[in-house]
Amino acid sequence: MGAPLRIGILGASRIGEEAIVKPAKATGHRLVAVAARDPDRAQAYATRHGIERAVATYSDLISDPEVDLVYNALPNGLHGPWNIEAIRAGKNVLTEKPFSSNAEEARVVAAEAAAADVTVLEGIHYVFHPVNRRLFGLVRNGEIGTVTAVETEFRTPVPSAGDPRWELALAGGSMMDCGCYGIHAARMLADVCGGTPRVVGTRVEEYAPGVDSRFDADLEYPSGVRATIVTTMLADHLHFTFRVAGTEGEVLVHNFLRPHDDDRVSITIGDATTVEHLGTKSSYTFQLEALADHLSGATTLPIGPADAIANMRMIDEAYMHAGLGIRPAASVGR
Repeated sequence: MGAPLRIGILGASRIGEEAIVKPAKATGHRLVAVAARDPDRAQAYATRHGIERAVATYSDLISDPEVDLVYNALPNGLHGPWNIEAIRAGKNVLTEKPFSSNAEEARVVAAEAAAADVTVLEGIHYVFHPVNRRLFGLVRNGEIGTVTAVETEFRTPVPSAGDPRWELALAGGSMMDCGCYGIHAARMLADVCGGTPRVVGTRVEEYAPGVDSRFDADLEYPSGVRATIVTTMLADHLHFTFRVAGTEGEVLVHNFLRPHDDDRVSITIGDATTVEHLGTKSSYTFQLEALADHLSGATTLPIGPADAIANMRMIDEAYMHAGLGIRPAASVGR
């Protein structure tokens, strides 16, 4: 590893502990600063997680000369605007998913990153973990035969009433929260299913006008194979699975997004099922390691802004198909 990254965190979020605090400590990178809407909350977060200091505003964090990498854990609608601000300050960015509020905003972020010659990585962390890499490898090498079905499920407990995921103005909704992973996983199999899928069916439940508490989507590949995405924020427990069926068998990842809790990959060929355990190291840690290696010039990343634009384009397509409309872009606030 090269010199430790100096990381600044936008937002005193719950996801930040798993997505950046623990990975940074596990890999020897520095947690330099955190900023939150409430400075007292930022200070408490810094104290709790061993971050070197809290700063008063988001702008102070992205202009901090000691910060190399900005991790953006703000509500969805603030990803795009503050990613742009960080890019314009010359910072590399690791942004929580989704990359932006919609595809047009994603294109703006990507163009800014290209002009500034900085790296912006969307936190689609599952692609870095061996359990999911194993699934893609088995499918691509033909071990389960020709793909016949793709299924992802994302079930999470109900957020509190004031959670930003319930706010349309902050690009809320279950598709934005976890369904973006299902869209991505389906797109990752385009090479073995005849090309990029399209949205052919949607079923939604609304928490408030335009804000989905449940969003199921059916995608169809040019080969005729269907991918089904189930995503809900109305469950009583976490449930994240990824299953691909083929003419000769199937492969199931039992915990697509949290393999550190369950690292099983079940592989069925004919009547025989084997279960592999591929390690409970966090996918977020693998992600940070890959990003650090890339920033040191040692490797390239498997996904980038073009992938993020394509993912947001399909999310927009799903929302339009469901009659909810694309998520509105927000402006930069405090």
